[in-house]
Amino acid sequence: MSAAMDRLRDYSVDARVLYVSVLAAVLGAVSSVLAWALLELISLATNLFYYHRFSFADVEPSGHHLGWWAVFMPVIGGLIVGLIARYGSSRVRGHGMPEAVEVIVFQRGRVQPRVAILKPLATAISIGSGGPFGAEGPVIITGGAVGSVLGQLLPVTDSERTVLMVAGASAGMAAAFSCPMAATLLAVELLLFEWRPRSLVPVAIACITAGTVRRLLLGPGPIFLMQPTVVAMHHAAMAGALVMGVLAALMATGLSRAIHFFETKFESLPIHWMWWPAIGGIVVGLGGLIFPQALGVGYDVIRMLLNDQVTWKLLTGILVIKSLIWVISLGSETAGGILAPLLMIGGAMGVAAGHVLTPISPGAWAVVGMTSIISASLGAPLTAAMLAVELTHNGGLMLPVLLACVTAYAIGVLLQPRSMLTESLSRKGLHLSREYGVDPLETVMVREVMHTSVFALPADASRKDAMDWLIKMNKRGGEAWAHWQRIFPLVGRDGKMKAILTRGQMITAAESGDPADPLIDSGVKKPAVVDPWETLRSAAEKMAQLKLRSFPVTNDEGELVGILNIEDLLEARGKASLRERERERILRLRWPFGQKDHADSGIDDLVDRAFDSANRKIPAGDRAQADEQVEEPTTSAQSER
Repeated sequence: MSAAMDRLRDYSVDARVLYVSVLAAVLGAVSSVLAWALLELISLATNLFYYHRFSFADVEPSGHHLGWWAVFMPVIGGLIVGLIARYGSSRVRGHGMPEAVEVIVFQRGRVQPRVAILKPLATAISIGSGGPFGAEGPVIITGGAVGSVLGQLLPVTDSERTVLMVAGASAGMAAAFSCPMAATLLAVELLLFEWRPRSLVPVAIACITAGTVRRLLLGPGPIFLMQPTVVAMHHAAMAGALVMGVLAALMATGLSRAIHFFETKFESLPIHWMWWPAIGGIVVGLGGLIFPQALGVGYDVIRMLLNDQVTWKLLTGILVIKSLIWVISLGSETAGGILAPLLMIGGAMGVAAGHVLTPISPGAWAVVGMTSIISASLGAPLTAAMLAVELTHNGGLMLPVLLACVTAYAIGVLLQPRSMLTESLSRKGLHLSREYGVDPLETVMVREVMHTSVFALPADASRKDAMDWLIKMNKRGGEAWAHWQRIFPLVGRDGKMKAILTRGQMITAAESGDPADPLIDSGVKKPAVVDPWETLRSAAEKMAQLKLRSFPVTNDEGELVGILNIEDLLEARGKASLRERERERILRLRWPFGQKDHADSGIDDLVDRAFDSANRKIPAGDRAQADEQVEEPTTSAQSER
């Protein structure tokens, strides 16, 4: 077996992952401190706007005594956010996650350093003035900005810089919600766009570090403590989880379309976008006057939902007022996160639907509703399911939660061509696929697709041989010139390749010089080659790096065994695409009441025929026959290996 085969590994990671992991651990600690600082800033801003005092006490805007004056607080906050966005950085606009995805995928992980300062400041003002948002989205982009800045200060690759940014972003969520596992899954499902040790290990370490430091700063308990679920799951409860998943997908689709509807309306306004958050603040202020619990992050309201301390007035206010002011204010592109509002809206939906579903335990349907709507909105079912456990420390609901999340995800991807995160990117003319899998070029070897019927010349060939070749090619015309072979190896008597000539070099050698001159002098004596046991992905990377379309294929002894063209890579891609489109029935069952002539067939015969059908392959000689359709010059040496 080739030495190239011995070099193949399950993973391509190297020792650099340890270096990046150490940096990620530092980012985890920093992101945790940033999350704590942002929460403190939000408390300070809330006290300043609604209680007119300089204090970091944890308060909600709903407890104010300002009366009608409270309507103007979100307007003032929106105006300040607009000024920061216009004269500081426009990156402070939005809820954080789409901006993080855009930087990761399309901007090589590069974020302006000032975003790390201005984004939390704008978010604190937006939420502190009554904005119906959460802090997690801004913490994500802030942690990501710190990771990006660190990656720009150090000599790292674009891939490593992206990993550092994702590590900082995920650690920010882990610190904000005390959910290191869910934050790691969020990175996998939304931010990394790959599943490799080089990225997963640093991100997980950053999230673990953030969770550890967060316990020191904000305490070890869950954010939303609720009564544990210890009852066994009845089949009716699982059926209810299915229904909840469908409802969550429908609601998430409606919310997403409403957000982008209002984004379009704001864009059509004949004023600068700096004023949009202030206009959205008018709606927030009026909504808060009607339903004060809609203002701010609303963690206290979520705790009420989880502990069955609810009334229909509260549920109606959340589902109508909170939802309306949230989608309008998001459409104005102010600063704020989406997870906390989705948790509140989904929890209210779950409590409302729970009145007609089979009871489980107090707050159970609220948990199922809030996590399933997260799954449908973000397209992240595993993150949402794990979030339920880490937010409440109630693992007894995992079965209905997971079922509802997967159902919401399945229905959501069918209803929405774009998720709540990627719709804004598509409006900028950017396309992002949320699917990824094993590269088919990684699973196919060069030896499986290379051409083995090759026109080769002896190493001692002269220019006269090139002239004969050119005469024959011109005589055959278009059929010959359309042949797949673009490079021509010169092979010694021992079968080893000595040099190659491109088609252009062959033509030049045939049209000029002494016919007796050695042809090898016109070629490349040390050409780039590929090994038959290399993967097509490795070969494709060589083609891209060297800007070549064809490679000779040689074994460990340097013997020519074939030629690989770029078209052969496309063939492998085509086969992978064919697997997705072709429908074929492999096994056929025989029933006891079939035709008489089949009645005597035993089980052994049935199994043998099934395996024969499953293992049927296309004859290997088809490619060689196609290669030999063009007659080669008499001076050619055929390499059949």
